[in-house]
Amino acid sequence: MPFQITLGAIAGATIFLGLPIAVLPRVGEKTRGFLNAASTGIVLFLLLEIMGQMMEWIEDLFKSSVDGFPQLHNALLYSGLLILGLSCGLLGMIYFERAFIHEGKDEVSTPGERGRHISKMIATGIGIHNLTEGMAIAQAYSWGDHKLAILLALGFGLHNATEGFGIAAPLSGQKPSWKFLLTMGLIGGGPTFLGAILGSYWQSDVLKIFTMSLAAGTLLYLIGELMHLGRHLKGETIVEIGLLVGFSVAFATEMVLVLVGF
Repeated sequence: MPFQITLGAIAGATIFLGLPIAVLPRVGEKTRGFLNAASTGIVLFLLLEIMGQMMEWIEDLFKSSVDGFPQLHNALLYSGLLILGLSCGLLGMIYFERAFIHEGKDEVSTPGERGRHISKMIATGIGIHNLTEGMAIAQAYSWGDHKLAILLALGFGLHNATEGFGIAAPLSGQKPSWKFLLTMGLIGGGPTFLGAILGSYWQSDVLKIFTMSLAAGTLLYLIGELMHLGRHLKGETIVEIGLLVGFSVAFATEMVLVLVGF
């Protein structure tokens, strides 16, 4: 199996780590707040890393545009793709959340059915953005940026582990079957693997910019959602600590990759 596909598989599989919370006693509010804040810090670093890579590349194209029209054309094209990808990633997730999660949860009657329905919708939404993450991992690796590919895989993997908590949270206290939990994990994490396969066998500058910006747009959405989840703990020191820990872990991971030669 190509290494970039293996990275996608690992990044997607970590979602199963958070699912067992559905069969455990309820996690304390401050613990959830810390985990959400740490996840926000990780995602924030990934967003900065992805946007920094793309903006540096586009800036170089603009600087070289003085040498001729083709460079200016490419700079404008990739700038448009960056904005388009961000818009599709962010607005697409907003539309999905409004169309399916908020409305769908009111269509079922019993608490158990409602919890399972919400869990399915959350897993589906996560799966959509995980598809773009898998493609982003493969594209980065295929174009020789192995450090970024591994960093993305580790970062997305850490975040997917916390996303497992998000899928399992509506099921808390209901003791769902392991079969149901495994199915939700495949729906949420499987697309990361599929995205890595797609990104491995189709490479182009256009696809690279679009998939990376699409992933950035979904990360931007997730940051908003995670901040929304933690707003009831606003002012709590545990949240600020979690944010710092998450960002520091992501930063330290990149520095380790630099030291080992990626």
